[in-house]
Amino acid sequence: MTQTKKAIFALLTILPLACAAAASEASAPPYPVPLSDYPAVSESLWQTLRERAAQAPFNIAAAAIFGLALLNTFTYRLFSRTGDILHRRAVELEESDAPNKIIRGRTCYFFARFFHLSGEIEIIFGLWLLPLFIGFWLVYGWEGLTSYLDNLVFVQRKYVEPAFVIVVMCIAATRPVIQFASDCVRAVASVFGGGAAAWWISILCIGPLLGSFITEPAAITICAILLVKNFYAFNPSPKFKYATLGLLLVAVSAGGTLSHFSAPPVLMVAAAWKWDFLFMVSNFGWKAALGIVVSVLFYYFIFRGQFRKINAARSAHEPKAEERVPLWIVLAHLYFLFFVVVSLHHPALFFFTFMFFIAFVESTHAYQYKMRLGVPIKVGLFLAALVTHGSLQAWWIEPLLLKFSEGELFACSIVLTAFNDNAAITYLASLVPNFSDSMKYFVMSGAIAGGGLTVIANAPNPAGIAVLGPYFKGGVSPVLLFLSAFIPTAILSAAFLLL
Repeated sequence: MTQTKKAIFALLTILPLACAAAASEASAPPYPVPLSDYPAVSESLWQTLRERAAQAPFNIAAAAIFGLALLNTFTYRLFSRTGDILHRRAVELEESDAPNKIIRGRTCYFFARFFHLSGEIEIIFGLWLLPLFIGFWLVYGWEGLTSYLDNLVFVQRKYVEPAFVIVVMCIAATRPVIQFASDCVRAVASVFGGGAAAWWISILCIGPLLGSFITEPAAITICAILLVKNFYAFNPSPKFKYATLGLLLVAVSAGGTLSHFSAPPVLMVAAAWKWDFLFMVSNFGWKAALGIVVSVLFYYFIFRGQFRKINAARSAHEPKAEERVPLWIVLAHLYFLFFVVVSLHHPALFFFTFMFFIAFVESTHAYQYKMRLGVPIKVGLFLAALVTHGSLQAWWIEPLLLKFSEGELFACSIVLTAFNDNAAITYLASLVPNFSDSMKYFVMSGAIAGGGLTVIANAPNPAGIAVLGPYFKGGVSPVLLFLSAFIPTAILSAAFLLL
């Protein structure tokens, strides 16, 4: 498929999401039941949930499907391996003399692809929309289902952020933007000698903090590419690779808190909670920056020996210098990125900006990398599906969150983030009425601190792992990733709780 065809495919994918900007007279859907229509929360959590389930029985089905989707994310390797087995079986059938080998082989290929998709974390929540929509249709009819979706799209405008993430990731992964980011890191690294250690510290400190302005998905994409070029390509030890990956995920989760539009968990609630740029910097940003620096320096002292080996490897295999992208092309890309960020809440603007950007990339193809749209589209689907599932979970999340003290709420937010997406946690919290300012702070702090513990903990994580994953033998281990991110998570938690 040519770049032009891929671009058209991307635009057709984004268009339904970008339509969220349209005004609509969509009627109120029959489900979910507004929280104000439920009886007041009682002392017994179990009693409250029973009453709400009795009032709207589909609550149980929606929660069960959401739970199965979460369970699927922890068994994704099983699905991937099943897909591999079926793929090998399909190849064997093609090469055999078995009767009906063509039909049987194609059937195996179909199920192999299905299981491979079920094993991609970004796709899982989207696949589980199918049983959700079927159940919704059976209970509330076609009008009920379409009314619910129209309300999400046209009234609540919940699909703006997924479309925004797709566009930003596509722009951030281009060669001119990568060159600009690399130059920024090189300038900082040169101050400290320009060696491997200086590059490593600069990438993991400067890159994630830049995410506050170019967004987290863009930051993690750029950082991952720079880490591959400068470290992973030289085959460092597995411990170093996992430590670096864990640091990157935690740092990116925290680095977007210098603004109110970069980090997905902040982006999902900034408008509802009326959090602006100054609020984020004064309450979260400086603490997150300090936590990132302390975490990176802590791991630096542990892996000092690795940098000597990497320096030697870099000297022996000096990469061929790429032709520099002209300054005017770099500035044009930065303008496109800036304008998309500024027009976040006006999807029609950033959608048409992206169309012009695609045309510009085609016109300057000699200075561009091949556009890869698969990962951005998958991450956008992940966020869109998450919003669709999450909007039906307020019936149980509200009474649950209201039962916790502030300290318990912080711990619960970290734990839930590890088993879910932190944007989902904060989004569900934003649905809870009468949530105090201090409770909002602790929910957000926990969601940010826990954003690097697992692949699904933060929406941009799959983008970074998609770039770095091929350098891990057998793929990234969820257990080793959790362990490598645990210490940075603890340091970040201390910064939010004690400062």
